Amino acid sequence: MPIKHGIYVSEDTTVMPNTRTGQDAIVVIGSAPIYQMDNFEDLLNNPILCRSSAEAKETFGYNPDFQKFTLCQMMWITENLFPISPVVYIAVPNVLAPTYAPKTASINNPVPETYTFSDLYVIKSKTTFKQGSTDLVENRDYTIEYNEAGNMIVTFITGTGSSFDASANVAISYCVQDVNTTDAAIIGEYNSQTGVAKGAELIQFVYPRLGVVPTILCAPKYSKSSAVGAALYAKAANINGVFKAFAVLDLESTTTRTYTGVSAAKETAGYTSPYCYPVWPCVKVSGSDSIMNLSAIAAALMAYTDANNDGVPSRSPSNRIVGRGGSGVVATCLEDGTEIVLTQDQATTVNSYGVNTALNMNGWRLFGSYTGAYPYSSEVKDVWAPVRRMFNWQGNNFIQIYFDKVDDPLNAVLIESIVDAENVRCAAFAPDHWAGAEINYYATDNPTANLLAGKIIFRQRIAPYTPAQEIDNILSYDVTMLTEVMNTITA
Repeated sequence: MPIKHGIYVSEDTTVMPNTRTGQDAIVVIGSAPIYQMDNFEDLLNNPILCRSSAEAKETFGYNPDFQKFTLCQMMWITENLFPISPVVYIAVPNVLAPTYAPKTASINNPVPETYTFSDLYVIKSKTTFKQGSTDLVENRDYTIEYNEAGNMIVTFITGTGSSFDASANVAISYCVQDVNTTDAAIIGEYNSQTGVAKGAELIQFVYPRLGVVPTILCAPKYSKSSAVGAALYAKAANINGVFKAFAVLDLESTTTRTYTGVSAAKETAGYTSPYCYPVWPCVKVSGSDSIMNLSAIAAALMAYTDANNDGVPSRSPSNRIVGRGGSGVVATCLEDGTEIVLTQDQATTVNSYGVNTALNMNGWRLFGSYTGAYPYSSEVKDVWAPVRRMFNWQGNNFIQIYFDKVDDPLNAVLIESIVDAENVRCAAFAPDHWAGAEINYYATDNPTANLLAGKIIFRQRIAPYTPAQEIDNILSYDVTMLTEVMNTITA
């Protein structure tokens, strides 16, 4: 090796700082390339909090085929578009009770220095190499890496300390990760006898295990299934019996190939809950040949918008940039990759169905502020996404802030302390995040029987702002203005 003598400088890739979202978190459920990891089975159906894209890749592996490995969509987004944290990832197997059939292969003498498996997604922790009765040991006798396509590449080590013999045949036993994940695996189940939860049923354990409230839920690609979507928005409406979240759901774009079919697709899916945010279609992103689901983009953008708004979800993610100048989102498309372009009128028509989309208007933007409840409901807190999310945010915060008051003596000191503290706290968010908020205690709501039962009721009014969805400017011709100017002209 040539020596160096002097001072040298090298440059590393810029790492975008993560934007913290406080004690709230996105929960994303899907498939991951965990065949690359040593602890394959420990990663399945186990909610894991990651504070950066790098940490997520290190934990779950990474493969840029976003349709086979949907959790990698969020890893790419949080690295390249919206560097938010934390994100809770739940990797699921292909079915509720997966099995892994062993396969065999052999490498005959003379053994090459490197060997590439023809099968894709060979599971590292379920692969063994033997020469005769000798078990070869990773990092002593061989090393493993994967190419971008998902092939395992084995490099054999020779020399001192290695048991590998290039003149002896190598017997291989291995298993392959099945990436054809089913709806049932995403929806999951809870076994009341064993206490074991799988899939979306794990959402209820995110707060007690990880200490963060799941406020945005998504299952990119899989949420186009009405069964998966229903499971997510049902969870969003009631987590742990106390918290509320918001589910970002994809509508299918296989048969729904034009904007005029979106209304029927939504009706078929049944995405009419105020706790869901339906999106259509898919998107293409820079530097990738794989299709990305708009639900992943929208979920991350919501969290990013909140984080840059004092952690308060009072601003709609609509009309916020998701791609510009060839970076980020570069096209809208169907699931088969066919590119489609919506005009503003067409995108607005999609919005009129209570579905949100993406629009190229001086840069690609998320476009739409309605929940799934629109147009079926006229309740302001249920049809506007930022208003619905503000109600969720206020309720979730109230529970966490005053939980320490539970089981204190039910007396005037307790009542006044909650009323005073809450009114002061809420006043700090006006007028930037809402028009106002006020909490009161009324004796008529709290009869003696309730007090004796240890129950107390408060009433709180809040007034989040609705988004300025339509801004009109009426133009007219002012003849008088013209006449006055022309009358000042002298030749």
